[in-house]
Amino acid sequence: MDNTRLFLFIALSFISLMLWDAWQRDYHAPQPAAVSTELENQQTLSSDDADIPPSPTNVTPDVGDATNNPVQDPSNINLATGLASDGGGSFVEVETDLYRLKIDLQGGGISSAFLLKYPVDSKIPDEPFEFVADNNSRLFIHQNGITGSGETPDHRAIFKANKSRYQIEDKADQLNVSLTWRNAQGLTVEKIYTFNRNSYVVNIDYIVDNATSELWQGRVYEQLQRAKPASSRRLLYTFTGAAISTPEDLYEKYDYDDLKDTPIDIDVTNGWVAVLEHYFVAALLPPPEEPYHFYSRILDERRFIVGMYSQPIAVAPGQQGNFPSRIFIGPKQQEVLSNVALNLDRTVDYGVLWFIGEPLFKVLQWLHDLIGNWGWAIIVLTILLKLFFYPLSAAGYRSMAKMRKVQPRMMALKERYGDDRARMNQAMMDLYKEEKINPLGGCLPILVQIPVFIALYWVLLESVELRQVPFALWLTDLTAKDPYFVLPLLMGISMWVQQKLNPAPMDPVQQKVMQILPFVFTVFFAFFPAGLVLYWVVNNILSIIQQWRITKVIEQSK
Repeated sequence: MDNTRLFLFIALSFISLMLWDAWQRDYHAPQPAAVSTELENQQTLSSDDADIPPSPTNVTPDVGDATNNPVQDPSNINLATGLASDGGGSFVEVETDLYRLKIDLQGGGISSAFLLKYPVDSKIPDEPFEFVADNNSRLFIHQNGITGSGETPDHRAIFKANKSRYQIEDKADQLNVSLTWRNAQGLTVEKIYTFNRNSYVVNIDYIVDNATSELWQGRVYEQLQRAKPASSRRLLYTFTGAAISTPEDLYEKYDYDDLKDTPIDIDVTNGWVAVLEHYFVAALLPPPEEPYHFYSRILDERRFIVGMYSQPIAVAPGQQGNFPSRIFIGPKQQEVLSNVALNLDRTVDYGVLWFIGEPLFKVLQWLHDLIGNWGWAIIVLTILLKLFFYPLSAAGYRSMAKMRKVQPRMMALKERYGDDRARMNQAMMDLYKEEKINPLGGCLPILVQIPVFIALYWVLLESVELRQVPFALWLTDLTAKDPYFVLPLLMGISMWVQQKLNPAPMDPVQQKVMQILPFVFTVFFAFFPAGLVLYWVVNNILSIIQQWRITKVIEQSK
C-alpha cells in the first residue's frame, strides 16, 4: 500500500473538516448589534419572565380535568431578562463521595458542582473540575421550580434550609438535603435533593402541601442555563451545546445558532434534554412514561436555556402531592450513561463513524481491563487491526513492490517516448499487464483504513475514560498532545523509512513534494492526541516490517 497516499487522504479529510468548522463559525456566528436590537424590540412587547416556563391557566375546581387545561403561549416571553441569580449570596454546601456542590437558596437550583474524581489538570490532582459554575469566566447553572396559580416557588423564590452544610456519612449510602418554601396563603413546597453514593444521578422530589381552601395547580420544571464558550481556533474542536433524545429522534444536537434558528418546542415521553461539553454532560431526566415538554430559550447574544416542564399537576385542598424529577451531572462514561437513561450514552459522540467508533472503544476497553494500561491497550489494538487488515495491506505491498522492481523499465519508457504521453501511457499499461501489476492495488487498503483512523481519532478525543490517564515516562495524558513531541518525530521518521520502500515518483516535482511530506506531517501530528500518534507510530513500524519482507521476497523472485 502506498502509505504516502494514505497520509494525503487523511490530511485532506482533516483539513476539510477544519475548513468546514471555520466556515460555520465565521458565517453562523451571532451578530451582537443585530441581536441587541432584536432583544430591545422584544422587551417592549412582552412580559418580564424570559426564563420561566408558562403556568397553567383557566383553573377549574375539577382535579380530574387539570391536565386538559390550556397553557400560556410559550413564545410570549421577554428574551432580554433572566439572569441566574439576583444576589442573596446564601447557599447550602453539599459534599458526597463524587461531588462538592452548592445549592442556591434563591431558587433552590445547583449553582456549582465540582467533580471530585476529575481534576482540572493531571499536574494538580487535588483541584477538581468545576462543571457547573456561576462566575465571570464560566456560566453553567441548573435552575428549577414550580409555576402555577397564585404565588409559587420558581427559580427566583427564596428557600430555607435546616443546615448550611451537608456531608454524606462514611457508612451511609444516601444523603438528603431539604429546602422549604411557603407562602402566606398556606401553600408549602419542600424540595428534597437525594444524593446516592457512587452515583452521578441526583433525585429531586417536590412535595406540595396544599393547606389552602382551593385547588392548587402548577407545573414542575427543570432547566439548564449556559453561556456559549468563546470562539476558538484550536485544531481539536469538540462540541459544546444542547442535545435531546426522543423516541422518534434518538439523538439530536443543537449549538447556539441552532437554538436561535429552530428553538426546541416539543412534547416528549421517555426522552431527555441535556447540555454537554467534551467529556461531561448534564441531563434532565423526566420520570418514565410521563409526558414532558422540552423547550429552549435564547436570553441574549451568549446565554441560552434548555429545559423541560411537566404537564399541569394539581393538589386538592388539604392534600399533599409528590412530584419527582432527576438530573445527571457527571462524566460521559458510556457504561454508566447506558444504565441511567435510554440513549444517554449517545452523548459520547463519535460522529458519523459511530458504528466503527463504538466497537473500537469496546475492544479498547476490554484490552484495558485485561492489561491495566490504556497505552498498551492502544498498542495491542493496533496489532489486532494490523492482523485484521493483513490480507488487504499485503496485496497493496505486493503491488508496490512489483512497481518498485520494474521502475527501471518505467524510466526507460519515459526516456523513449518523451513528451508523447499517449504512447507512454499505453506502454505503461502493457507493462502492468505483462508483469501482472495492479496500479490501483493500494487503493482499497487506503479506503478501508481511513474510516478506522478517523473513528479512532474520535474515540481517543471523546472518551473520558482516557482523560488524563498516563502511559509511560513523559506521556502523562494520552488525550493531550505529546509535550516533548517525541511521538510525532518517531512518526515522521517512520514515514520517511516507508517512502524509501516505495517506488519513487518519476516526476522530479513529485519527488521533492514527497521528500518534504514527512516534515509536514510531523508538524501536523504534533497537535494530535498522544494516544492517536502512538497508534500511528506502532502501525507504521508494523507496516515497515511487513512491507520490507514482501518487497524482499518480490525482488528476489525471477
